[in-house]
Amino acid sequence: MLNQENQSTKKKKTMWRWWAKALGEKASKCDRESDRIAIIRTFIFATYLITNGFIVAGVIRHWNDDSQIEIFIENPYEVPSNLPQTQKEGIL
Repeated sequence: MLNQENQSTKKKKTMWRWWAKALGEKASKCDRESDRIAIIRTFIFATYLITNGFIVAGVIRHWNDDSQIEIFIENPYEVPSNLPQTQKEGIL
């Protein structure tokens, strides 16, 4: 039983070391400080991952929207013909 727990602990430490190395170089010579920095890097990575997940979900959600966008551009130099004469003079 003790041997099995020891193997489990070793496996967790090994996985943690691999993860910490994947996040970047070791921050300091002190293992405790390096572990804290690896935890901060893990938090930053998790926020990036969550943010990207929301961005992708939004893109997928709006992928094939059938709404059409119409843009009307009026010529700024033309006076609309439906205005009364006094407003036409005020515009010009």
